[in-house]
Amino acid sequence: MKQPHARNLIDGEWSDGHATGTAFAPATGRAIGTFADAGAVTARRAIEAARRAFRDTPWAHDRQLRARALSELADRMAARRDELVGLLSRENGKRAGDAAMEVDATIPKLRYNAALALTDTGRAAETSPHSYSMTIHQPAGVAAVIVPWNSPVILAVRSFAPALAAGCTVVMKMPAQTALTNGLLYEIIAATTALPAGVVNAFTESGNDGAPLLVADPGTDVVSYTGSTAVGRVIMAEAARHLKGCSLELGGKSPMVVFGDADLDAVVPALCAAVTTFSGQFCMAGSRILVQRSVADELRERLIAGLEAVAVGPDEDPGTAIGPVIDRANALRIDALVAESAAYGRILVRGGLLNPEGDDAYLRPSLVEVDDLAAPLIQREVFGPVATFEIFDDEDDAVTRANATEYGLAASVWSRDVDRPLRVGRRLDAGTVWINDWGVIRDQFEEGGFKQSGVGRLNGPRALAEFQEIKHLVHTPRSR
Repeated sequence: MKQPHARNLIDGEWSDGHATGTAFAPATGRAIGTFADAGAVTARRAIEAARRAFRDTPWAHDRQLRARALSELADRMAARRDELVGLLSRENGKRAGDAAMEVDATIPKLRYNAALALTDTGRAAETSPHSYSMTIHQPAGVAAVIVPWNSPVILAVRSFAPALAAGCTVVMKMPAQTALTNGLLYEIIAATTALPAGVVNAFTESGNDGAPLLVADPGTDVVSYTGSTAVGRVIMAEAARHLKGCSLELGGKSPMVVFGDADLDAVVPALCAAVTTFSGQFCMAGSRILVQRSVADELRERLIAGLEAVAVGPDEDPGTAIGPVIDRANALRIDALVAESAAYGRILVRGGLLNPEGDDAYLRPSLVEVDDLAAPLIQREVFGPVATFEIFDDEDDAVTRANATEYGLAASVWSRDVDRPLRVGRRLDAGTVWINDWGVIRDQFEEGGFKQSGVGRLNGPRALAEFQEIKHLVHTPRSR
């Protein structure tokens, strides 16, 4: 049986890259297809196409067209939903249920942005008798979108949908680890008849030639990147050379703050899910569990039992709760970090490689009790199914510990007290704070980070502002 081959989409036409890459399944380490591997030449063609489309098509000026295209794109994604779920699960390693969660959350995001395209407005006022001012929102131009491999479908749409709704054209670089999934997404985009050619240009790259060009080239006007803090700093520094706007959602070390009056029956399954969903490869993973001393012993034992019971394996097994991480190299990296933590912490659950001698990327979850806030496992984003267990005494101590890293993407507060979660939540340096919950994301409300977890916001009405300029029009009548 012939393996699938994914191509790139440039100016409404299919394009092969400068080389052919191989797609692998993390569950086996085996090849499952090939893809057109792009680089700087493809990236430059994509930028030129996006500039032409911004200049020569009605896209930037016709909000009805933008709403219609985003709605059609949602319909076409819904029609191929099962294909996307299956391919994403196979190529990314997500359980089918987790892959379905990603795709099913993406489709309404397109519809929401279609509505934003129609409802976005400016302001107007009579500032003095017969003198008027108004503001209008104009698209910034060409938006460069750089997408990570952990949730490629929803994170691509989370950036390019508001960019399109705002009237920008798009150049998008997607990761080689999900090349076949990317190719299917490109097919869905290409089939959207309301999208003029060149409005969305997308390519897959295993190297690092095309993505830097999207940031450095004067042909792009704004950059939207999701990924690591280290790369985000590089992007922001390079974009500053042209004073480009940046929307950056970066790393996280989300503290899950559990007070002594919390409902532990609800807490334990949520914390286990926060560590293991998407195999812990989630910027908002609950990677730090902060527990009040009065319930620490009980919660420690319940978490140990819960994480040790997590079934790791192939999705075909109905009992599987967690699939592989993205590849064998990352599995080995994460396993080494847990092993090193024995020097400064107490390993409560020693996960590790499911098959030490194999080629797969299955990794069992780990839990390490740590007191020293300077410890690497507390300060560094692991991006895998690993969490720290930390004990605090009171609210002030909890806030001090929770805010002790450079990250500020998300946090969670657990308590039966009606006032405490709001009181503590206001003091946490985090863009999202869940109360007695975890992982809830709503299209209508903004998402982003404090501190080194990023700049700007996606989701919600504010997302359009990341891709717009504001123009003030002033009308002062001539003297009569």
